[in-house]
Amino acid sequence: MINSYASGDDVSVAIAGARAGAVVVRTMYGQRLNRIDKGAGDFATAADVEAEKAILGVIRAARPDDAVLGEEGGQQGAADAGRQWLVDPLCGTLNYAVGSMLVAVNVALCEGAAAVADPFSGEVFFTDGETAWVRQDGADDAPLTPTPATRLVDVNLDPPFPSAPGFRAVDLLAHPEFVERFRPRVVSTTLALAWVAAGKRAAYVTDGGDLSRSVHFAAGIAVCRAAGCVVTGIDGAPLGEAGRGLVVAADDETHGLLMSMMRSRS
Repeated sequence: MINSYASGDDVSVAIAGARAGAVVVRTMYGQRLNRIDKGAGDFATAADVEAEKAILGVIRAARPDDAVLGEEGGQQGAADAGRQWLVDPLCGTLNYAVGSMLVAVNVALCEGAAAVADPFSGEVFFTDGETAWVRQDGADDAPLTPTPATRLVDVNLDPPFPSAPGFRAVDLLAHPEFVERFRPRVVSTTLALAWVAAGKRAAYVTDGGDLSRSVHFAAGIAVCRAAGCVVTGIDGAPLGEAGRGLVVAADDETHGLLMSMMRSRS
């Protein structure tokens, strides 16, 4: 099955990889899994490791000359490879470990195709770098259409908080205009990024550094950009080496409102 993707295009590889990881995550759900301590309160499970192996199997079969940066296995492949895949096999490990199904599998080619799989809904959100779609077994691919209609905004409250005290996510949630205009959600997985692209969320906000080439965020950012979302750092600047966190909004108005709230708290 893996070999069938060897001659496919990059988006097919991204989708196949994300789906392979999702199968592992779904299959191992509910099992008693030992935690692999990564320090600073972070950990992985056997599901993270096995899902990454499945994803790497797809990529290696289809793109043997490409490099891969995996959340669990680190950098693999030639250091001078012209192409690199970013893999987060189980985004939302803490959710998963306590029996919550709010997780995602992220696979992205730098500056190219990307896919975000929801192991439990069966949805795969993907992009070829120009357009963005959602695929579900038994249904035709549907274009992703962002909209702020839900008024739901996901805010990542997990540490670290590198922009504090200038920016604190908890302060944004307490802003009077935020309370008036939006409703907060905290899912602790970058599945929420795909939900912005799909119109299930109005926006997503997280602190951090440069997240544009993060294994956690790259796939979701790529999908959101291709869907037409507004994507910046928490300072409103483009993402890049000097970037600060991430604000992804369904439209310009929502992005502008969030930026004005964050700046008034700085």
